[in-house]
Amino acid sequence: MIITQAPFRISFFGGGTDYKPFFDEYGGSVLSTTFDKYVYTTIRKLPPFFDYHTQVKYARTESVRKTEEIEHPLVRNCMMHTGIHNLSVLYDADLPARSGLGSSSSFAVGLLQALNAMNGRYIGKKTLAEEAIYVERELCSESGGWQDQIAASYGGLNRIDFSEQGFSVHKVVVSKERKTALESHLLMFFTGMSRLSSHIAKEQMAIIKSKTAELLEIKSFVYEAERILCSQCNIEEFGNLLNHSWQLKRALTPSVATSHIDAIYQKAITHGAIGGKLLGAGGGGFMVFFVPPERHKAFLDAFRELLYVPIYFENEGAKVVHYTHDMH
Repeated sequence: MIITQAPFRISFFGGGTDYKPFFDEYGGSVLSTTFDKYVYTTIRKLPPFFDYHTQVKYARTESVRKTEEIEHPLVRNCMMHTGIHNLSVLYDADLPARSGLGSSSSFAVGLLQALNAMNGRYIGKKTLAEEAIYVERELCSESGGWQDQIAASYGGLNRIDFSEQGFSVHKVVVSKERKTALESHLLMFFTGMSRLSSHIAKEQMAIIKSKTAELLEIKSFVYEAERILCSQCNIEEFGNLLNHSWQLKRALTPSVATSHIDAIYQKAITHGAIGGKLLGAGGGGFMVFFVPPERHKAFLDAFRELLYVPIYFENEGAKVVHYTHDMH
């Protein structure tokens, strides 16, 4: 039995510039961090006592005789890609799927790490991210960017750069006090709405050519945010930049923000948030706000109707948390 743990991520700046059609031509960059909520993937060899050869448990349970019959596209393609069959696969997570936190990619990373471990193969973080990107974007034909797979694999607070040659990961080196200051200003809430990000991603892919100037400005925020974090300036500048970036991002396509999301955001600003954003491609899921700690109590009181999720940064990325050899 093998159990892997892959973190969720918060993407602060640069979302949309990690789409291949954009970064192949202009280069892309994102600033993101992983935090202490995870996707757990458990796999084990299925004993030969059943009338099915593979069982997959997620929101539903599939029991099939052949890998090709698995309806979950990610599980089917990961198993066919690695050539490992006759398994029990269990998906479990701390937070709901389709919520803007990269859950699908965290699952892809965790499942591929587990399958490779079962094959007696250790793969490094870069290869793990590359395999997850390949499975999701090529084998599953899912629209979207590259940042989620990389964040889940590497973990931590990073600037990730993209080009025609691939990607590179740069740890954002800040003091413990500065990182704690950033962490202490962030409040995350679930909007109660989930959505399929690949649908919105398709729309964003379609507008890349017409929104190049906006995307280049969004990319520039990554370097400005890194400068803020690595300097001694007022940390609230990070919140102001979040607000500026969100206003630009929500104008890219109508599907990014709904009237409900806009109302939540405006209420947040009214009750003391300096900035914030909807996480992920848009349409629903989680929102994060940059709120000075002294305003937290009043802010949380004002948003009692939404589910508040405390978050703390993590630095390890995907890892195997349990490994035992199956009995033969």
